[in-house]
Amino acid sequence: MLDKLKINKRLLREIDFSILIISIIIVVFGAINIFSATGGIKSFKLQLIWLVLGLIVVYIILIMDYNVIRNYSTLIYWACVFLLVLNDFVIGKVSKGAKSWISIGSRGLQASEFAKLGLILMLAKKIDDMDGKINEPKNFFTLVFYALVPMVLIVIQPDMGMTMVCFFIVLGIFFISGLNLKVIFGGLAGLVVFISLVWNSGLIHPYQQQRLTSFLNPEKDTLGANLQLTQSLIGIGSGGVLGKGFRKGTQTALSFIPEAHTDFVFAVVGEEWGLVGAVILLILYGVLIYRFIKIAKTSKDWFGSIVCVGVISTFLFSLIQNIGMTIGMMPVTGITLPLMSYGGSSILSSFMAIGLVLNVCMRRKKINF
Repeated sequence: MLDKLKINKRLLREIDFSILIISIIIVVFGAINIFSATGGIKSFKLQLIWLVLGLIVVYIILIMDYNVIRNYSTLIYWACVFLLVLNDFVIGKVSKGAKSWISIGSRGLQASEFAKLGLILMLAKKIDDMDGKINEPKNFFTLVFYALVPMVLIVIQPDMGMTMVCFFIVLGIFFISGLNLKVIFGGLAGLVVFISLVWNSGLIHPYQQQRLTSFLNPEKDTLGANLQLTQSLIGIGSGGVLGKGFRKGTQTALSFIPEAHTDFVFAVVGEEWGLVGAVILLILYGVLIYRFIKIAKTSKDWFGSIVCVGVISTFLFSLIQNIGMTIGMMPVTGITLPLMSYGGSSILSSFMAIGLVLNVCMRRKKINF
């Protein structure tokens, strides 16, 4: 029985441990910044607990051949859809204008964080079953159906940030799988129409619309819709090259930046660690994504490659969106900075994604026993 819980030494040698090391460094650095933003030890300890649980989840994923996970992809996908239905229509908790959380005691579960992984697995399985022939109309519309189901349920919440993440997951997967570029551009045009319909449907409240568009005019309403952005820019700008030092940032210490430990944790980095700290963090993310890309290119099958591409799309878009909104280049949404922002759902889903990539990595070659 215990032998089934061990990873074969030959497979273990194939793991890219740099991915795990970098991920741990980012989480620990994030926990330090969360401690600075909250001024308390509780959030710091919780983040480290989520780190340990995340590493346990990675180990559990690595025990199984990813082809076994592939066989359960349909079940995982529909389980995630079921969670979204529960969230939207039964037991979801409204927070910041969106019903994005399922309450579990004093804590909460963000179903959409796990639904994006279910979406990646399902698309990877279907494309693998299709031998990558996604330009055939039947195959294409099958994939579109599976992409739309969770996305529509996330729009209903409404969580436009996570909807954007899911869209770019699908876009990345379709592009790498060789979908005709005319179809991709047509899809982008359709997205504009879809956003317009949702925007005018009443699902998104006026204050949420103002929040999403406020970055276009950052000097307007600096005490209202642009409060977060204004305080974030002050914090990052005042950090200079070397930063003000750990727990010495005024914007952070005086809680001028709302949600500094979650969505706006990059503002804490900019203020306390300066340009140098921000660049080092970006280099760590760059190396992490580069390693993901190498694994995607060397996977032995479609399923492994598409899973990696889905994870790459998730991390890459989340990075661009989160950091972009803290410096006024992107709309303010609830997208977390992967591995850095506070939150169990975010950390666990990130480590699940990393576990899937590492699983593909360690089983790229045929191992003879």
